[in-house]
Amino acid sequence: MRVVVTGASGNVGSALLRRLGQTDHSVIAVARRLPASVVGGRDVRWVSADLSTADSVPVLLDAMEGADAVVHLAWAFQPSHDLRYLEELGVGGTRRVVDAAMAAGVAHVVHMSSVGAYSPKWDGAPVDESWPTEGVPSSSYSRHKSAAERLLDSFETAEAPVITRLRPGIVGQRSAGSALLRYGLPPVIPSKALGAVPMLPLPRGLTVPVVHADDLADAILRVLERRIGGPFNLAAPSPVTSTDLASALGARLLPAPAVVVRAAMAAAWHARLQPVSPGWFDLAVSAPMMSSARARDELDWYPQRSSISVLAETFAGMRAADAGETPVLRQRTVAGELKQLFRDGPISRRPLP
Repeated sequence: MRVVVTGASGNVGSALLRRLGQTDHSVIAVARRLPASVVGGRDVRWVSADLSTADSVPVLLDAMEGADAVVHLAWAFQPSHDLRYLEELGVGGTRRVVDAAMAAGVAHVVHMSSVGAYSPKWDGAPVDESWPTEGVPSSSYSRHKSAAERLLDSFETAEAPVITRLRPGIVGQRSAGSALLRYGLPPVIPSKALGAVPMLPLPRGLTVPVVHADDLADAILRVLERRIGGPFNLAAPSPVTSTDLASALGARLLPAPAVVVRAAMAAAWHARLQPVSPGWFDLAVSAPMMSSARARDELDWYPQRSSISVLAETFAGMRAADAGETPVLRQRTVAGELKQLFRDGPISRRPLP
């Protein structure tokens, strides 16, 4: 099988390349910034394309020539203050990828959606894939994931390829440590500070579905090889709780009302003191728990890592500022972050190179 992977240099993409490298499938890896050395093995060909622009279309068409499937992973989390760019890459990029796949005659498109596409649910009962995907209005990430789902609805015709929508929880792995630090912490804070947090103020009932990047990559391969369409929830059986988050940091949970935590987060974000928009908190407190029964029944998919082990591994990677081999997963240092801060401005509003 010949597979095109957009966003191949990121958290999920790196895990998928590892998994595909264990098969006989060949890969065209699409990324905005290419790795300096060969990543993914000899059967991977790297192609540069910025999916936020129309210039990417001819590149995509060329990459998809003769392809059997496209796995669309490309998405952006920063700059969080530039909503136009985030939407143009997330929603506009999805449109360009599916348009190119249809023009190239690709038989199967796998789109990486998210738990973030789901409408809010305020109790702990897990939902299946029929739960509405209208998103959380105050979260730009959620709105854009929902908009991408509506876009896919418009493509699902008799002439369209098989379209699979994967809706994972938060995706973790050790090698994403530096990237998560870069996206989530001010540049002056060293990675080791994560081990020195005395108290963590969070609502006591907070729960977050998670999945390991390697388990998600395994699900993607199963979808590709079986060519099954439709939506799939993908998460470890039990969610991470606010108590688990505090424990992973070696901190004491300080129960705090959601409105207080959000107000503090919003004030720091608007003041450019930290790069995570308050919409992420809104998503965390309202996203539903997910049942992965369909993936179990139709893909024979069983996650090998528990939510607690995913959390522990990811936080260990953050504390050690672990990195991967691609520009997205590059090593984070305070000196490097400060240099880029003074040169280009904060990541939450930084113009992308």
